[in-house]
Amino acid sequence: MRPVRDVHTRTVQAPAATVGALLDRLAGDDDPLFPVPVWPAMRFDRPLGVGATGGHGFVRYRVTAYEPGRRVRFDFPEGGHHAVEVTPLDAGGCRVTHVLENRLRGAKRVAWPLAVYWMHATVVEEMLDNVERAATGTVRAPVRRSRWVRLLNRLLWERPVAVPVPPAARLARTAFARTDFQDAWQLPLPPGMPCDPAAWKGVLRGAFPEKGRATAADGGEILLGQDARHLDFRASLLVESPAVGADGRTVGHGGRVTLSTVVRTHHTGGRLYFAVVRRVHPVLARAMLRRTHRRLALAAPSAGERESAARAARAGYRHRTRP
Repeated sequence: MRPVRDVHTRTVQAPAATVGALLDRLAGDDDPLFPVPVWPAMRFDRPLGVGATGGHGFVRYRVTAYEPGRRVRFDFPEGGHHAVEVTPLDAGGCRVTHVLENRLRGAKRVAWPLAVYWMHATVVEEMLDNVERAATGTVRAPVRRSRWVRLLNRLLWERPVAVPVPPAARLARTAFARTDFQDAWQLPLPPGMPCDPAAWKGVLRGAFPEKGRATAADGGEILLGQDARHLDFRASLLVESPAVGADGRTVGHGGRVTLSTVVRTHHTGGRLYFAVVRRVHPVLARAMLRRTHRRLALAAPSAGERESAARAARAGYRHRTRP
């Protein structure tokens, strides 16, 4: 078994206490460090602490050591671990270190040098970028994703799952008195993704006019469609956001975006036409939603940028409300 030890470090011009407080929020609802939404979020079955089990994407691990504000270690089920540690350097600076140690077995001996290492290194460096930006407001030398990493990211991007048309998609559910076909495809809405349904109109490349819009405290829906002699159809984009607390931070991981389609045919010709179209419709619907989901994720602000902006907003609020 081939041993692997991979180390990434970053010197941050901020007190260790400031950076340690950010580390304590890792995997939380307002995680300022893990590079979401470009990469799958780190999630556990309970708050960060010894015994918490979870991971990110297909990588699974368990928290086996946690020193608040200083260090957290995650052990893999098959052996090996990775850890993040904050080390004070002086009153105004610290060093953040990520260490991975593992032994490669079976197919992982091939997958690690070809693919896993490159994604791992990019995710860790982007996390360190977020540490630096969240703590100081800027990043001196941000990491850049290589073409190979971008390709791997595209290939591994989450795929939509089939669901019933959601109850909250009221515009879709009430579009026609009689519906001859309906389906819905859904993806999670990670932190940082746009919650305005209008931002998702690109799913259909702007090819169809807007037929309606509804907003709600926890999300909203936009309805696009077209009427023709043989059939009418509507495409609904429903964005259901995670709950937001009084401090503006998300609460929970329940955000999701759903593309629903409803069709009403007018005569035999319309039914015959749609009998052909419905064979390719699911493939196209999934591909369009997945492509737009990734495009918006890549354009979204990083976790560090979101934390920096939230900190500035809180500081501005305190300044405005100071007596």
